[in-house]
Amino acid sequence: MNNKISVLLSEEQIDARIAELGAQISKDYEGEEVFLVCTLKGACFFACELAKRITVPVALDFMSVSSYGNSSVSSGKIIMKKDLEESIVGKNVIVIEDIVDTGRTLSYLLDNLRQRNPKSLKLCALLDKPDRRVVDINADYTGFEIPDLFVVGYGLDYAQRYRNLPYVGVLEVEE
Repeated sequence: MNNKISVLLSEEQIDARIAELGAQISKDYEGEEVFLVCTLKGACFFACELAKRITVPVALDFMSVSSYGNSSVSSGKIIMKKDLEESIVGKNVIVIEDIVDTGRTLSYLLDNLRQRNPKSLKLCALLDKPDRRVVDINADYTGFEIPDLFVVGYGLDYAQRYRNLPYVGVLEVEE
């Protein structure tokens, strides 16, 4: 398997946008604490960088919900692989996601979290791909809107590869 990757968003562009998102979240939650829910595995790179740039107190936990497996196309079947270890009752929760694609997985996740009675529930996504949306989901904080391309890097993967790229690139799979 030989794959070609072309840079869509540079490391510098991503760093600058994350700093802006961190400043906005800090302003929006001034005087309060935020509870970040990082979706594994893809959002971990973004969540860590974002958390470092938020100036209000931050707590962090992880969830793993998937609909992709080892494919570049969503299966539509949602599986919860890891749940939160802490209660979110009465907390300002921000779900940190790598990419908003079809919206199926996020719709399931947000509905699940709403039932846990947080004080507030918002979504922060590094990437938004609105052309692929099948469920009405809008992020409260968005890094970049991108076209319908299969992207890897900065936490996003193809069959568990390429997560460690410091940029977001377009993957062309050559079988």
